[in-house]
Order: sequence, then structure tokens, then C-alpha cells
Amino acid sequence: MTTPRPAADLSADDARRIALRAQGFLGTPDRRAGVRGVLRHLGAVQLDTISVLARSHELVPYARLGAVGRKTVEDAYWKDTHAFEYWSHAACILPVEEWPHFAFRRRAYRNRPHWGHELPDGAYDQVIKQLRAEGPLTATELGGAKRTSEWWDWSGAKVAVERALMYGEVVCVRRRGWKRVYELAERAVPDALLHDGLDDTACLRRLVRLAGEALGVGTRADIADYHRLKGEQVDAVIADSGLVPVTVEGWGKPAWADPAALETAPRGRHRTTLLSPFDSLIWERARTERIFGFTHRLEAYVPKPKRVYGYFAMPVLAGGQLVGRVDPAREGRTLVAKQVTVAGTKAVPAVAQALVEAASWVDCTDVRVERVDAPGVREALTAELARLLA
Repeated sequence: MTTPRPAADLSADDARRIALRAQGFLGTPDRRAGVRGVLRHLGAVQLDTISVLARSHELVPYARLGAVGRKTVEDAYWKDTHAFEYWSHAACILPVEEWPHFAFRRRAYRNRPHWGHELPDGAYDQVIKQLRAEGPLTATELGGAKRTSEWWDWSGAKVAVERALMYGEVVCVRRRGWKRVYELAERAVPDALLHDGLDDTACLRRLVRLAGEALGVGTRADIADYHRLKGEQVDAVIADSGLVPVTVEGWGKPAWADPAALETAPRGRHRTTLLSPFDSLIWERARTERIFGFTHRLEAYVPKPKRVYGYFAMPVLAGGQLVGRVDPAREGRTLVAKQVTVAGTKAVPAVAQALVEAASWVDCTDVRVERVDAPGVREALTAELARLLA
């Protein structure tokens, strides 16, 4: 693919600030738009089963808006059909207006020749019939989620309803006790959006544009990763996506930017916060290292003796940089920093501020620090926490 002449030459610092503003961490947050505004702005919010301080889809708006009530977050996503759950970067909450643009993925699933779970005869029609008769139901209510205690051993009803979800005949309308609640798409998605009329090119063009806007600036790999597209799919539409080619100091690869992101220099207040390991600012490891010089890895699935930073290490964002990590836990009304990893005492005020704000959000009244990697940091951090909590 021939890359057109760059529309701008950006420094590495320019690119970092553009990325922060695009992700909602630089400048004044739009509190009037709230959680729904964050979802529309990001285009996708990842779901995950792990809950330490809160679940990841709650941590994402908290990181941008501050102490949003957790019920407020859930209502913003699920009340009055403002969102749906589908496969994007991973299992994600998506703005409902983007339903038509995932038609390419629904078609791909319908044409998929091989599946990991066998679909029993009659099971698909049965779950559709039951949902039509009884309304929103979980897989358990449809006849059972599992055949055995093994997590992967789905029942026939679970296989069928998940297949229907991928096909787009069924929608996840909310989570109840972390179980998906399924409903017929014809009842859950607004009529004007309930169609697969867009061809693959139109869908991909839209998702590439959305990814570029949410990233601010990114390489081909960055843009493809956002909604888990293939590189060749990005190549096929990026020239017509509305994104413009740019060069970025030190990146070594062609990049594209949202033209609106180039119109004004990114300025404003930097957010100081703990980030979910599943936050879209740090989804792509290579991008995170390239922009922030920060190696990000979720270690929840790493054997405990081999963990370096902790089970659910949350990067600390401050001053537009990733300055360290905190592996948190809760004991009653105490937020426990099981492990704090920072380069030195310079980051201590930011880490302390992030911990105290997070503690207040999850209704904790105290913060306790356990392991600290850097010499001298424990004393400084403990003193700063005591000052903020006094």
C-alpha cells in the first residue's frame, strides 16, 4: 500500500498528548455527557470477569470522570437501550448506534464453518422460541449454562444462545450477577438500527475511522487492534476513512491521525488516576511502550511465583505519563496496596492521590501499603497517605 504525503509531522510528545486527549485524559471531561459520553467517545469499553476494586467497565469511566456512582455506571450502559455487548477488541460494551457497523462480523460468524462447541439439533430454535415467549433470560434460565463443572463445557442451550448472539439474532441487554441476560435483537435494538444492510467495506471504513478518532493517532497495527480487525482490512479502507497520514518522531512506521485532533494543540488538566489493565489507553502493548515507555502486562493468569507486579497491577497515570503500578485489594473498608512499583519518590504524591481517590470511590476509609519495590518509597508514600487521609 502506498502511503500518501503526510499531513503533519508530529513529535513523540505531540503524539502522546494527542492520544491522551483522544482517550479522555487531557482537558476538562464532559461531565454532562457522563458515562454514555465516555462510551460514545471511546467506541468500546472492554468487559472482564475480574473484580478487585470494581469491574473494568466501571473503572474506565471512573478513570476519566472521577467518582461516578457504580449504579449510575450500570444504568448508563444498560438502561433504555443505549448499548449492547458484542465482540470488538474483546467482549465489549458498544454504543447501540454502532450496531449496523458490526454487520460484517455477524456475517463472518454466520459463514463460519467450524465451531469449538457442537450445536445440538433443535437447540437453536428452542432458545429463540423461549426468548420470544418469556422475554430476557440468562443461559441458566434457558436450560442451564454448563453440562459439568468445567468452565468450557457448555450446555446445549448455552451453545445455542451464544451462537445466536454472534449471529445477531440475540443481544446481551445487561449483566446480572455477571451472567449475560439475552433478548431477541428485534426487541432490544431500535428499529432504525436493526439491519445488516451495510456491506463489509462500509462497516470497516466506519470502524477504522472510529478507532482513529478514539486513538487520536496510531499506526496500522494500533488501528487494527482497537476493534480487532485484520491488517488487510484496515489497508482496504483507510484511504477513504477520513483519517490523514502523519509521521511521528521515533515511531518508525507510517501513522494516521484524526484530522480534528490536529486542529488544536492538546492542552488542559491531566488526570491522575489508577487505570484498569483493560483500559483502552493501554490495550496494545507495543503502542503503550512506544508512547509511554511503559511495559504493560496483566499477570492475573501468570502463576503467582512468576508475577513481577502483582495479580491486577493497575498503572498509575499522572501528568500525562505512566509513573508506576499498584496491585490493589480490599479488606473491609481498607484499600490495600499489596504491591507498589515506582521508579522513585518523585511519583509518590501522584500514587498517593490516586490511591486515596480510588479508596473513597469504593467506600474505603483507609489505605494500607504492603510491599514497595523502590528503596525509600514506603516511608514517603505512607507519610503522604497519612496527610491526605487526615
